[in-house]
Amino acid sequence: MTDFSKRRTMMVDTQVRPSDVTKFPIIDAMLSVAREDFVPATQREAAYVGENLNLGQGRVLLEPRSLAKILDVLAIGGDELVLDVGCAMGYSTAVIARMAQAVVAVEEDESMAREAQDALVAAGADNAVVHTGALVDGAPQHGPYDVIVLQGGVAEVPASLLEQLKEGGRIAAMFMSGPLGEVRVGHKRAGQVSWRLAFNATAPILPGFDKEKTFSF
Repeated sequence: MTDFSKRRTMMVDTQVRPSDVTKFPIIDAMLSVAREDFVPATQREAAYVGENLNLGQGRVLLEPRSLAKILDVLAIGGDELVLDVGCAMGYSTAVIARMAQAVVAVEEDESMAREAQDALVAAGADNAVVHTGALVDGAPQHGPYDVIVLQGGVAEVPASLLEQLKEGGRIAAMFMSGPLGEVRVGHKRAGQVSWRLAFNATAPILPGFDKEKTFSF
């Protein structure tokens, strides 16, 4: 019988803390949420590995280090509304739900969205809701948001998603260039989002977040 609670502690001690993530709300959330409950049954044994976990359909669960560092730079407060784009089976949403006032998760894969909702209910994350729809569309009906997080790579972030960010809000996205990526944090001021580099990471580009293809004749 696998002792997942020990693996959870080891994940935090060997992957999260050494990455200079020490804020109590993040450590507490990552120690509390059972990561193995948010992956396919065949992947439970691999839930705590220090790399992106393949969920199928070209999607991954971000490695613990990347998620922890994203949450660290965003510094989510207990009174904030968060949009979690590309939640897959809901792990990131469950972690964020322990830090924020409420979380709206967006997932376009219907079976993943259903599994996410079920897993979040089972985990007692009653301040989280899963919205099924195109990732690039976000969930404007529930916004605007204090914080937006994208759970995978992007080539660019569409203006329609940035419009769902409150004035003074923050967004984190992993901008991919080939196999290499940079997580950048954007701050919205006077209606404009200015980005700064946070750290390097890598993940597949989320559906719909490729650059618009331009044709030349």
